Amino acid sequence: MRAMAVFPAQRELRIIDVPAPELRNEHQVAIRIREVGICGTDREICEFHYGSPPAGTDRLVLGHEVLGEVVGVGPAVRTVARGDLVVITVRRPCDDPECVACRAGRQDFCTTGHFRERGIKGADGFMTELVIEDERYVVRVPKALSEVAVLLEPLSVAAKAAVDLDAILRRYPWEPTALRALVLGAGPIGLLAAMALRARDTETFVYSLEPADSDRGDLVRSLGATYVSARDVPVGEIASRVGAPDIVFEAVGVAKVAFEAIGELARNGISILSGVPGPGGPVEIDLNSIMRNIVLKNQVVFGTVNASRSAFEESVAYLERFMVLFPDSVRRLITQRSKLDDAPALLQRGGGIKHVIQLSS
Repeated sequence: MRAMAVFPAQRELRIIDVPAPELRNEHQVAIRIREVGICGTDREICEFHYGSPPAGTDRLVLGHEVLGEVVGVGPAVRTVARGDLVVITVRRPCDDPECVACRAGRQDFCTTGHFRERGIKGADGFMTELVIEDERYVVRVPKALSEVAVLLEPLSVAAKAAVDLDAILRRYPWEPTALRALVLGAGPIGLLAAMALRARDTETFVYSLEPADSDRGDLVRSLGATYVSARDVPVGEIASRVGAPDIVFEAVGVAKVAFEAIGELARNGISILSGVPGPGGPVEIDLNSIMRNIVLKNQVVFGTVNASRSAFEESVAYLERFMVLFPDSVRRLITQRSKLDDAPALLQRGGGIKHVIQLSS
């Protein structure tokens, strides 16, 4: 069967033939891949900035945003059955018996850093025709979500952040209402985070590079949120222009923007960092001012990465809600569906919001 692979040592990207996998234990699930989304992480791997093949191989099969159909199950599998649509979580636990997080199935909090990630770090991904996966990492998806379910992995980033956000909000000695949120970035994760905030009835602003009259600006407004273009408003003027946000959700992976936005936070505000900056030199930031504000204004800054099974399950609930509140806007997130033969070109250029590779129907 065919698969999309990167060869880091040779600095090559090509479609290869790989043997079809088979079920080998009673807890495994055979999944025919329907669709795989392409994201910035995939493109960074294809620029050879990031990513590592499985041990003993020189190539990494790409793809971690996936929708598939169950075509076989081991005799002990109980949570999915043949014909079910599913998504697959990305991170796998480390082998250290002392890592409490991984032993509890919360490898998003791995204490050793020796986890593996499908299609990213030490484990092949899903941009192929068939995969075998342990039932623990397979999450059933309602068939009504089939046209947009490939968005569940990026949505899981926002879903996990929402759980952590709620835990931090409980520190307030009052019930927080009428919060104002600022999302940095109008890519897939930023737009999905904006949808999650709007679904929670939070006043939401999305700040991004595109002009105010762009398609992304229009999509943001379709959610009942406000779009703010970086062409019109510098980061350091956000609070004076639209009001200081109680919540900042960063989804741009640009350190200077992320930390300047922390300076715009309201008192008791919370900043969530989800982007990972690419390679580059140092940037100049007034850290004294930022630290002063964090302390004197009682603010919280935290990072969030990947997601556990529970976050994927939360994402399914969010996506069902989105398809009631703004179904057309959700569909607009998917820019284009293409065949596997088009993957090499799409992995080496951006454009649009979410490109999806179709492997079966």
